[in-house]
Amino acid sequence: MPKYGLLIDYQYCTGCHSCEVACKEEHGFGVGKWGIRLYEDGPWQKCDDNDQGHNFNWNKVPVPTDLCDGCASRVARGRKPVCVHNCLGACMEFGTIEELAPKLAAKPKQVLWAVNGE
Repeated sequence: MPKYGLLIDYQYCTGCHSCEVACKEEHGFGVGKWGIRLYEDGPWQKCDDNDQGHNFNWNKVPVPTDLCDGCASRVARGRKPVCVHNCLGACMEFGTIEELAPKLAAKPKQVLWAVNGE
């Protein structure tokens, strides 16, 4: 059972891909392999009775892949995972699932991914 997690506040993710690039460099992943991958939802127009066509939804959500090991070797040396360290939006946090779960409950537009880091 994974002990660690990656909490991502995707309300503030800018879609810069820094997490992807840093992970690929750190782990030497070749073309088509990713430890974390940025997915986009949108843009699509929100429509409701009060909306005048100026409100759009566009989420960018970094998703750890099966190749993510939570940067176990970095964490063992007291460092943050490379994706968290290089996140320009400062919207990623690494820790134990017990630490991160209350933060997840505190606000919407976040996801908590369990990772296999030791």
